[in-house]
Formats: sequence, C-alpha cells, structure tokens
Amino acid sequence: MTTAQFMESFLLLLVLLNPFIFSVYVLDLFRGLGLRALTGVLFRAYMISLCLFLLFAWFGEQIFDDVLQVRFLAFLIFGGITFLIIGIRLTLNLGSAIESKNLHPEEAAGSIAMPFIIGPGTISASVVAGSRLGTLNGSLAIILAMATALGSLILLKVVYDWVQNRQERYVRRYVEVAGRVTAMFTGSFAVDMILKGIERWLELPG
Repeated sequence: MTTAQFMESFLLLLVLLNPFIFSVYVLDLFRGLGLRALTGVLFRAYMISLCLFLLFAWFGEQIFDDVLQVRFLAFLIFGGITFLIIGIRLTLNLGSAIESKNLHPEEAAGSIAMPFIIGPGTISASVVAGSRLGTLNGSLAIILAMATALGSLILLKVVYDWVQNRQERYVRRYVEVAGRVTAMFTGSFAVDMILKGIERWLELPG
C-alpha cells in the first residue's frame, strides 16, 4: 500500500458522500431539527453505514453472493432506479427527499443511512478500499472519510442556521439553485449506475 492509494480510496468515498449534495437531500431535517438533534440523527446514520462499509471492506462482494444470495448487479440496478426517482422528485420540485414531519429521530437515521449513504457507489468504494489497502488500512480510510463527511455536514448546519437568521432570501436562492444542480447530478449518476449494472450483466457468461 502507498500513500497515493490510501488517499485515492479516502477521496473516492468522500466524493461519493459529498456533504454539500447530501445537505440538499436532507434539507427538511436541516430546517426542522436543531443542531443537537440533527447531530444525533446524523451520527446514528453514519454509525449504521460505517458498520456495513467495514463489513464490505473485509469480505467484499462475497456478502451478496454467499450471505444475501443476491447478485451485486441487482443491487446496482435497483440503487440506480431509487436515485433516479429521487432525482426526478428534486427536478420537479416535489419536495425534499426526506420529510422531517412526524418522523422520529431513530426513523430519520435509518432513512438517511439507506439509500443516501449506503448505496452501490459507496459499497463498491468500500470493497475497493478493503481489497487495495488491506483490512486495517482500508478500514482506516473508510473511517476517516466518514468522519470528514459527518463533520462537514455538522459545520454546514451551523452555517445554515447562522445565515438563515440573517439572510433568509439568499438561503432560499441557494437552496433552489443547489436543488436543481443536485437533481441533475443525481439523475445522471442514477442512469450511469443502471447502465453499468446492465453492461456487467450482459458481460456475464452464458
């Protein structure tokens, strides 16, 4: 393992966990929860996700084949369809991806973890980190990426609350623009996931 390989695995997962895009997904929670409550929800969601990522880093795609008895390609295609629906909702302004109304914090943590953190992209990145860096260093890269993403989200919440109280109209404009950009990115990423799954399925022998 080299430092370059470690940084590549760390940055790949961090990019997939992009806190700026993620903040648009959970905008209703940003608006409806205080800093302490939101921090608790995000912490639980990230801990759930971290446990699964570490399992995939240690055991790879064998978890799908031997334990879940489901092809990883099926997970890839279904994950793409899920994100495509989310992208369409954001594009048509049909509401936030997660509604905070009448949602218990424990339920919110599960809704955040799947599919916004745990998805084909992040699971694949975890598998690559484990196979490329080894169990220990792969786990370290995943933990650092998750901690950086979580810290960035909490910082964004602090900035959001501070700006919201002073420049509300600018916040609304940012949310509108960021939502549209996020919708385009999400939709494109979703279609790419579906196509990759289909391409790999067609390449299977017999």
